Amino acid sequence: MLERFRLDGKVAIVTGASSGLGVAFARGLAEAGADVAIGARRADRLEETRRLVEETGRRCLAVPMDVSRPEDCEALVAAAVEGLGAVDILINNAGIGTAVPAVRETPEQFRQVIDVNLHGTYWMAQACARVMRPGSSIVNIGSILGETTAGLPQAAYSASKAGVIGLTRDLAQQWTGRRGIRVNCLEPGFFASEMTEQYKPGYLERMMESRVVMGRPGDPAELVAAAVFLASDAASYITGVTLPVDGGILIT
Repeated sequence: MLERFRLDGKVAIVTGASSGLGVAFARGLAEAGADVAIGARRADRLEETRRLVEETGRRCLAVPMDVSRPEDCEALVAAAVEGLGAVDILINNAGIGTAVPAVRETPEQFRQVIDVNLHGTYWMAQACARVMRPGSSIVNIGSILGETTAGLPQAAYSASKAGVIGLTRDLAQQWTGRRGIRVNCLEPGFFASEMTEQYKPGYLERMMESRVVMGRPGDPAELVAAAVFLASDAASYITGVTLPVDGGILIT
């Protein structure tokens, strides 16, 4: 049974892999046996992730790119196919967030979040689906803010993540039966990231007390484990689902 969770012989792409959860996804997939192609805008930090992946003994290819540019998404996929031989798994992780009150948010600010979080997720999924073999897996990274609020002004972010949930459902319907590609979504709760570093002092503590049943933030390894599950043959009969990994926020 445990072999079904292994990713040996697979090639994964992880976007947003220059920091935070993207780094954890890339290393975790490698530890499960996959070779990994990583993409992000910050080339210097991407090289550090590549080093961490290669320490596991797996191959890693680092490609500076911006998911909001369809041509960059296609270039990352082409590099993965040429350099690593295939694309079997996509962890669609790249994203940005803002906390701007809705009456003050500019069109440019709103559009930038949608362009990266929703459009970028679609462009990457589209580019990967064109080359993926039957049995492949796409894991989109959403957020609990696609289904609830958390006391911050995050209209653009919440709208983008709600869109990712709908996108996941539709792509699963289109691609699973016809192409053999499973498409699922993970909804993280509160995990340490560059976005959480911007929260006001005391905010996370209040959320832990009032909203999180488990009373603590998530450990990145807990989210990575869920991603490995959805990417692996252990989830071979699962598609179109949105899986919260949130310590119980959505039941409060």
